[in-house]
Amino acid sequence: MTTRVLAAEETTNFLLPNATIFVEFVLFLIVLFVLYRYVVPPLSRALDERQAMVRKQVQDKELATRTLQQARERYEAELAEARAEAASIRDAARADAARVRAELREQADREVERIQSEGGKQLADAHTETTRRLREDVGGLSTRLAERIIGEPVTEDGRSTVDRFLAEVEQAPAGGGGS
Repeated sequence: MTTRVLAAEETTNFLLPNATIFVEFVLFLIVLFVLYRYVVPPLSRALDERQAMVRKQVQDKELATRTLQQARERYEAELAEARAEAASIRDAARADAARVRAELREQADREVERIQSEGGKQLADAHTETTRRLREDVGGLSTRLAERIIGEPVTEDGRSTVDRFLAEVEQAPAGGGGS
């Protein structure tokens, strides 16, 4: 019995290959073929589409970033240009204001000069008229006074003396007292 038991044990040894292992191997190869033929291609396509979508999103992001950067640069350039234009307009306005102020000042100076000239002319005319009247009045009064003091009428010779005296008084410096 011992030999029989040993022989029975030998046939049930799982480490020894028998025909089931070959069948399992063939079935495994068939499953691999079916997976490779019918499951892997749709998965590969789905993975490829996913990679393409991710690549497109990355490209879109890069494009959006570049577009944003370009827009920002354009904005900053236009802002700098607008600031420069505003500064030039402000400078031009200041120059115009200075020019207008200078013109108005020049016009006011001319007007003041004209008024002073007319005032000086009117003053000179008034002075001449007043001097002429005073000369007539003082000459006539001094002649009458001399006639009263002397008691006789003063001749033309006396009048010329009075006129000469008045001319000397006019030419004497104003405010110069006695000596």
